[in-house]
Amino acid sequence: MKKTADIKAPNAIDIEVGRRIRQRRQMLGFSQSILAENLGVTFQQVQKYEKGTNRVGSSRLQNIARFLTCPVAYFFEGTDQIAREDGNVEGSNVTDFVMSSEGLQLNRAFLSISNGKVRRRFVALVKTLANDQDAADASDALDP
Repeated sequence: MKKTADIKAPNAIDIEVGRRIRQRRQMLGFSQSILAENLGVTFQQVQKYEKGTNRVGSSRLQNIARFLTCPVAYFFEGTDQIAREDGNVEGSNVTDFVMSSEGLQLNRAFLSISNGKVRRRFVALVKTLANDQDAADASDALDP
């Protein structure tokens, strides 16, 4: 039988759903207050949803998805892996970067480029810079 403290602890899936709500809200440039106002709750309640400390009910999640213009399934992407890991929530480097302020700025700027050819050239440039950085790091490691 589970202890009361175990039942009250945030569930790994709830934490991931909350993280995805936060990620989507930030990607669209909305504050917690704007989302809260649209949902008819306080911004503190949105904070609790995003931290996973309060579970999001199905109808509320549907309203969040509608406001954030994404399918409800978006909030559950990657949760199969979490369930297999028995609640071990670890963000990948990519996810952590995309959620960072720098990552959001980069993605917004990239999305503002409408020309596909320019986008491909930008990706090629970034790959070249990354390879140059790797080569420079390797060279620095060889020099005493």
